[in-house]
Amino acid sequence: MKPEWQKKIARERIEILFEEAGKAFPENKKRADRYVELARKIAMRYRVKIPKEFRKMFCENCYKYIKPGVNCTVEIDSDGKVIRWECNECGHVKRYPYGG
Repeated sequence: MKPEWQKKIARERIEILFEEAGKAFPENKKRADRYVELARKIAMRYRVKIPKEFRKMFCENCYKYIKPGVNCTVEIDSDGKVIRWECNECGHVKRYPYGG
């Protein structure tokens, strides 16, 4: 088991990597994907969860950085209770509940 100070540093680095992925995405999509890959490796090595706000930023299937409207289609299902995010890279669909 890793000490808590190492896990804290790992969480900080994951946050930094996702911020950098967001900055790099417009001009270099491969670099953004690499930052996501590094963040996942850090999370696995130190057994920390990727924060909830960052989990929506990458595809769970192909692990590519996702930017809604650019390489991801976002739509509300016909019943109005589910938001669908479809990755345009691999076709994987993520569903999130919607209270509307």
